[in-house]
Amino acid sequence: MTVGAAVNKYIQELGGGFQFSREARAYAAETGVDNFIGPYTRGRGGALGEVDAEVVTAAFGFFPPHSVRAAWESVPMPATTAALRYAAACQEFGRRKLGGLADVDRLAALLEKVVTAADPSAVPLFAGWRALPLPEDAAGRAQQLIYVLRELRGGLHLLAVRAAGITPLQAVLIAGSPLNDGPGQARLYGWPEPFEEITDEVRAAWQRAEAVTDDLIAPAFAALDDADSADLVRLLGAAHKSVFA
Repeated sequence: MTVGAAVNKYIQELGGGFQFSREARAYAAETGVDNFIGPYTRGRGGALGEVDAEVVTAAFGFFPPHSVRAAWESVPMPATTAALRYAAACQEFGRRKLGGLADVDRLAALLEKVVTAADPSAVPLFAGWRALPLPEDAAGRAQQLIYVLRELRGGLHLLAVRAAGITPLQAVLIAGSPLNDGPGQARLYGWPEPFEEITDEVRAAWQRAEAVTDDLIAPAFAALDDADSADLVRLLGAAHKSVFA
């Protein structure tokens, strides 16, 4: 198993965890929009700048266009402000959850090495989030870098899914999320029902896309030597246990 594959679960769940946190809810309240999808879309997509919703749809990939447009345009907060405030919520979540983690400074340094080494080609959300300023403290820094890596993995997975010949909706129906089964996640994203039945052929294509995603992200982790790689897997595992215990 590659390092990227070994840490994928930790990155996905730690990176996504803050989006449902008290810190994220505080940010959402500041936008004045009383739902999840609007502040989420504006905060996450705000790293792209003040663009048309179609650009955000292209970057998100797994959401239907009508859902992205409605969410993006529902929040009056400027895009860059929303991105910085969303990043601050991510940092605050990290301080609360990872502040007592042993060697969190080492974790932040290793994550930064991977993020810096990654090629941003064709992954605009990763590029946008990588360009946002990082905090000085190790816990907040580590959490934000985990989220940035999550955007890298997500963007590369979108490329792999399309190359595999399956649709974004099919991928959502198969993968779901840590909090939702596939149909539940598709409903959250705003895809209209009824949903199609996923065939074994489509599921096999999605498995191939997962393997391609592992291949695409591997060069970023190649910046680590064997000792660094072992430490990253160990420390992300400890962080995951700290957050989700």
